[in-house]
Amino acid sequence: MKINLRHQAWYLPVLALLLSWGFSTLTRIGLTVFAWSTLDHSIGELLPAFLYGAVGDLLFASAFAGFLLFFTSLSHTGRPAVWPFRAKRGLAIFALSAFLLFVAVSEFVFWNEFGARFNFVAVDYLLYTNEVIGNIRESYSMPALLGGMALAAGLVSLLVFRYWKLEAGQSLRFFPRLGMAALGIVLFYVVGTQSLDYANKINSQNLANQELSHNGPASFLLASRENELDFKRYYTTLPDKTYQANAPAWPDPTRDQPSSKPLNPKHVVIIEIESLSASFMSSYGNTDNITPHLDELLNHGVWFSNLYATGTRTVRGLEAMSAGLPPLPGESIVRQSENKNLYTLGSMLRTKSYQPMFMYGGYGYFDNMNAYFSGNGYAISDRNNFSKENTAFATIWGVADEMLFNEAIKQLDTDSKHGVKRFMHIMTTSNHRPYTYPEGRIDIPSKTGRNGAVKYTDWAIHNFLEEAKKKPWFDDTLFVIVADHNASVAGKISLPPNKYIIPALFYAPKMLPPQKIELMSSQIDLPPTILAMLGIKTKGVFFGQNLLGDNPEPRAYLVNYQELGYLTPTPDGQRHLTLLGPKKRLENYSVNSDGDLTKVPGDKGRDDKAVALFQRVDEVFNGGKYVQH
Repeated sequence: MKINLRHQAWYLPVLALLLSWGFSTLTRIGLTVFAWSTLDHSIGELLPAFLYGAVGDLLFASAFAGFLLFFTSLSHTGRPAVWPFRAKRGLAIFALSAFLLFVAVSEFVFWNEFGARFNFVAVDYLLYTNEVIGNIRESYSMPALLGGMALAAGLVSLLVFRYWKLEAGQSLRFFPRLGMAALGIVLFYVVGTQSLDYANKINSQNLANQELSHNGPASFLLASRENELDFKRYYTTLPDKTYQANAPAWPDPTRDQPSSKPLNPKHVVIIEIESLSASFMSSYGNTDNITPHLDELLNHGVWFSNLYATGTRTVRGLEAMSAGLPPLPGESIVRQSENKNLYTLGSMLRTKSYQPMFMYGGYGYFDNMNAYFSGNGYAISDRNNFSKENTAFATIWGVADEMLFNEAIKQLDTDSKHGVKRFMHIMTTSNHRPYTYPEGRIDIPSKTGRNGAVKYTDWAIHNFLEEAKKKPWFDDTLFVIVADHNASVAGKISLPPNKYIIPALFYAPKMLPPQKIELMSSQIDLPPTILAMLGIKTKGVFFGQNLLGDNPEPRAYLVNYQELGYLTPTPDGQRHLTLLGPKKRLENYSVNSDGDLTKVPGDKGRDDKAVALFQRVDEVFNGGKYVQH
């Protein structure tokens, strides 16, 4: 096909439309094969995903073409020489093909990690390109990946260059070019907006099918646009009278239940473990025996066996374990700018002379962790100030867990020597892709998968406690071992409660007799429980409750990127999930023991209670009331 130069401004935009639509279709086909085990295979579920997906892809491709049309029409000013013209055309075709291939490959990498098209996580990670690129380099063969993309882009370019000719001719006049530029703007803005709003046209019962219908780049831009969701604007709220009648009081002194026989440890050490799903442990039914030490340890401390993480990201776990707040949609408070001088576990422990410290095996600028903790009075210790021997083995995410724990022991030795009461919040990193760790520690070779990383983390915690037992401060230390979140919540439903269950243990063999707490509970309950055990009054500012106090209420709070969940047990031994979503969506589900959800009619009393609770959290935090004055 030959095209005269007077149409040259159309060449790249039309090519972009066709290639973008084609690559999006191939990506969806590839993801279907890749995610086959999680998809609903019925024609009534797969066909809508492909049909709606094709329309969404076309809308986005048209917007992308409009973006390019604006620039090509304005830059189309004269007749070029033949060879420079052909060289530029070939380079433009290659660059376009390489870019679209990069997006397609990135989608597979992202789906492999999160079981979804681009979302809030992709937006967040865009700010931390060093860690993201480093993780990809350590997890995949970069020569093969880049070489394959370059070869494929070259092949596409060759085919286009050969079979879609473009001849040099006369230039277009100014006003036609101006009209084409205006058309480009219209396509980009109007059609582009439609492509973003098209993302949730189908509402499949299977989340994987729904994700399959999305266009990846459009989902990314939609997440960017809605990265901060205003609760009052996007979520169901109650009229003031109903709200006040159902919302929990804040502050609530009745939640302040300090122990009458408080512990007085010299140190409190939280070990927050990266991605340690309860399902990895034999104590929760796993048969791989990859957490033998932690499974044994559960028998020697206070084990909260039915505890739920609040979210799916490390920052959510840190938010819950430090500020004790139920989750709100959008960004975790760790990532927000107005997050200083809050009521935190550290600030409460400081009233009993404990000196808070956040210790992280990676670079704490990631996810704004250092800024958040330092802004709330914690000293910071991260990879930047570790000794040389304790940075000898590291991935892009951080040093090996055993080296992180070596730093913790050094710090506690120093604190004990100088009479410092230390509250240390440790965040591990080894249970993270690329799943590498020092050889010779366990019987699973490094970089062979998640099971090895879990077993190494289990070994590292055991090794830390064994070394700590040799220290004079061990008997006077309360250890809190808890996961930050589950390894993955990807699956057929958007808020799968079973995938939020995490292990949590208080361990102080000289102070705490073994006990198993089976009450449904939340990560946000651990800070007030720790404070109550130590006899520290909180004036009822925490929304969590003392799990060892009088009649704690069984419930849990869940969040993904946009949806909020309020989980409660039911008299028949099942669970009920009240789900709040954007566009003021309110849904109710019955949850069986396997975690399967069945949509059920709502109950006004239960719905009002769930809505009022999140509405109160929004009022307190976003209203600036959670700041200490």
